[in-house]
Amino acid sequence: MPQLKYEQIADHLRARITEGEFRPGDLLPSGRDLCEQWGVSRATVVKAMDVLRNDGVVVARQGSGFTVVETPVARPAGRRGVGPRVSGGRPFKRLGMPCKEVPPARIRDALHLEPETCALRRDRMVLLDEGEPYTLVSAWFPADIADACPRLAQEGPIAEGTTRYVTRETGRAPIRAADIYTARLATSHECTQLGLPHPTAVAVTLHTAYDQDDRPLVCEEGVTGGELWELTDDYSMES
Repeated sequence: MPQLKYEQIADHLRARITEGEFRPGDLLPSGRDLCEQWGVSRATVVKAMDVLRNDGVVVARQGSGFTVVETPVARPAGRRGVGPRVSGGRPFKRLGMPCKEVPPARIRDALHLEPETCALRRDRMVLLDEGEPYTLVSAWFPADIADACPRLAQEGPIAEGTTRYVTRETGRAPIRAADIYTARLATSHECTQLGLPHPTAVAVTLHTAYDQDDRPLVCEEGVTGGELWELTDDYSMES
């Protein structure tokens, strides 16, 4: 399905932000400039900016327009749905440099990889409102995705979000996901990162997203201290 004009404008600005043309805090082109550049109405530009704002990419600055967010948001692993990224999103920080390595067996199986095959790993710490650690997330991308999306291997957050970036670069959008929930003892490394005593129990969410051909796009493992993890389901029991 062809993109609507406001979607084209939003994706064009996402790309410029992701490639570093506009950095955190930078002012985006004015509404008037975008109207002239794209030959659209003010309402179309406003709709494009609303898309970017709902995705946590830009913020409105009274009297000056829109700027790139200083602190992007990310969601914990699992239960993504189709809502805007700011829904359920929290501030986060990247941990270390992305690197290619052989993933654990359960990640390898989720990504349909052969033994000893490397995947690209990106770690982030999702934070509580007070800035304390909430969930440690390791995102693993198969080699075909990593090769097609070079920004994944670079340091720092991707303002538009990895899902949008991967979709834009590969044309492969997530169509379905599978989430597996388990509990175990945290490793010493996880305890250090999360500020937990050792040993302690953690909840683990394994989230795998698949494209329209049922090929895995990414597998995320989220580790959360047991006292912070809660899952609530509200559902009908009518026959």
